[in-house]
Amino acid sequence: MNDDTNTDERPPDGEEHSSSNGRTRSGDERDRVDSDPSRDDLGGADDWEDDVPVPSDGPESGNGQADAPADEPDERTIDDLGSDVQIDAEIDEESEDGLLGGLQIDSTAEIKVPDRLVDQVIGQEHARDVVMKAAKQRRHVMMIGSPGTGKSMLAKAMSELLPKEELQDVLVYHNPDDGNEPKVRTVPSGKGDQIVEAHKEEARKRNQMRSFLMWIIIAIVLGYSLIIAGNILLGILAAGIIYLAFRYGSRGSDAMIPNLIVNTADQQTAPFEDATGAHAGALLGDVRHDPFQSGGMETPSHDRVEPGAIHKANKGVLFVDEINTLDVRSQQHLMTAIQEGEFGITGQSERSSGAMVQTEPVPCDFVMIAAGNLDAMENMHPALRSRIKGYGYEVYMDDTIEDTPEMRRKYARFIAQEVEKDGRLPHFTDDAIEEVILEARRRAGRKGHLTLELRNLGGLVRVAGDIARADDAEYTTREHILQAKGRSRSIEQQLADDYIQRRKDYELQVADGYVPGRVNGLAVMGEDSGIVLPVMAEVTPSQGPGEVIATGQLKEMAQEAVSNVSAIIKKFSDEDITQKDIHIQFVQAGEGGVDGDSASITVATAVISALEGVGVDQSLAMTGSLSVRGDVLPVGGVTHKIEAAAKTGCDRVIIPEANLQDVMIEDEYEDMIEIIPVSHISEVLDVALEGEPEKDSLVDRLKTITGSALDKQSVSQGPSSPSPQ
Repeated sequence: MNDDTNTDERPPDGEEHSSSNGRTRSGDERDRVDSDPSRDDLGGADDWEDDVPVPSDGPESGNGQADAPADEPDERTIDDLGSDVQIDAEIDEESEDGLLGGLQIDSTAEIKVPDRLVDQVIGQEHARDVVMKAAKQRRHVMMIGSPGTGKSMLAKAMSELLPKEELQDVLVYHNPDDGNEPKVRTVPSGKGDQIVEAHKEEARKRNQMRSFLMWIIIAIVLGYSLIIAGNILLGILAAGIIYLAFRYGSRGSDAMIPNLIVNTADQQTAPFEDATGAHAGALLGDVRHDPFQSGGMETPSHDRVEPGAIHKANKGVLFVDEINTLDVRSQQHLMTAIQEGEFGITGQSERSSGAMVQTEPVPCDFVMIAAGNLDAMENMHPALRSRIKGYGYEVYMDDTIEDTPEMRRKYARFIAQEVEKDGRLPHFTDDAIEEVILEARRRAGRKGHLTLELRNLGGLVRVAGDIARADDAEYTTREHILQAKGRSRSIEQQLADDYIQRRKDYELQVADGYVPGRVNGLAVMGEDSGIVLPVMAEVTPSQGPGEVIATGQLKEMAQEAVSNVSAIIKKFSDEDITQKDIHIQFVQAGEGGVDGDSASITVATAVISALEGVGVDQSLAMTGSLSVRGDVLPVGGVTHKIEAAAKTGCDRVIIPEANLQDVMIEDEYEDMIEIIPVSHISEVLDVALEGEPEKDSLVDRLKTITGSALDKQSVSQGPSSPSPQ
């Protein structure tokens, strides 16, 4: 809408129209709102003028930007972030290396939770810096990262940082010239209710006057027909016509009442609208269908206008998670709304009567925060991403953060925040806090780091608190945390445990002896569930050119890993394998198939064992990636894989040497299994294969072929040459 819309003339029938900047209103309306709401001359004043005057010390300056409040002369700086918020508790610097980071507390009840949401965010210092800058400059932000890392919390924090003084109410008026093009007007926050109430009061008075006049006329007509004309039926018919005429005419007066589509009177902070997964109507606004479109029974078009999330977020924050799930058309319209700062509302269904309605542009000057996982960028409209990037920031959310005394103290505060937010949980004792921090270390999967996927960690906190509450305990203790870890297992972990138990029941798991061509591999289901995945290999004569055949629903990365392994096998073997087929089977891989290359050393060991006819130790499990030169490379999820091997009954497990620092298994598994780190495939064979002479010959030959000069004594294991047991 242009700034000069309807500012130089008085609208017909007392209707107040304004430009999109929301700064015009009639003098008679100002009188009605500010002095006498019962005034009758809505359209009779001659003093049509600009809108409510803005005081010189008001929230907006001449350029439309928010001025700093008088009682806060110094603006907050980037340094005033949650990362700098100190824990309000006693800290012993000499004991900072402890799990509590030196906090001298007995429970989380002694930790004060910050008032501002931005100060409650744990970690993500870079993302918070960006949010603070974006809030000060009204820039858009795109946050990409794993679920539960604080994207929505930061978006809500931005709404608290934006100035509330700029908020506006939005009204939609009937357009007497074209009913399908309603007028739009913006007024300062809180004025919309007053305007609507004043119009309703005026309409009520007019209806009372019309009703009074109607009954007088009906009485006169009935009296005339009864006394003078002597025909009462004719009088009743005439009275009915008069009644319908007055009722039909009164609808025009009701149509003059504006529709308040955005009301910010009760807003304590700038608006925050979560439009995640919203359909077009909920996001962009809509016009309801009217089944009665004629005959005086229709609802005025301006009364059927519904605002979208982009309009409700005016002067605030629009948050859209999983931005790629929005259809292309909605993303295009969203891009237009971002660019123009206003967007007209029309019916989103082409079969609805609302599709004929198109309002004047409605203000939607919001800050856009788009979020999603890494795949969100693939299906996101490139022009929309360019718009956000060109006028804002892109930030990647961290999954882990360095394990420092300061961060451990903040994790203690995180638990206090979760307790306060829930409102029904007992506070956590110091040993319970320590157990949660240990779990944060374990879930990070990296040595010297803590996980930042705090939504899942918060789930553990709430389950433990629920258990303590069920026990009528005054505090949540370490024992409650340990119980919660068992009860809050993920679906994948429950499936993995059930899978392991079924294999034991049906004796599908071999945990002793030596078997040629069979190796206990390790895999991860989901993100935190280890599982033992046997791999079998068989070498058969080929009916044509020899090939490597792998089954078990292998995905692309797993197939590439098999190809890399086959390169080592071809170089290693003395036999002519061009006349042989090598069959590789991932036993009971499950519906999801096998993805990733962490089974590379498992496949290589199984095939070499089958080629040479040498048995593999079945009490051993292994995981590790493999280069084409035979180097063992690090993989993910080693902690969960080791625990799965221990649950299955394996005595030893081989992992990449580079992953040794990432191992953080539970105490109960430490005495159940021996961890053997390796750096080359020759070390794997040295540990896994059966027999002294045969094995030594194979290992020495593999070292020579792959150009490795490894020392057997460097392998971290018990006896260097295990024999059958």
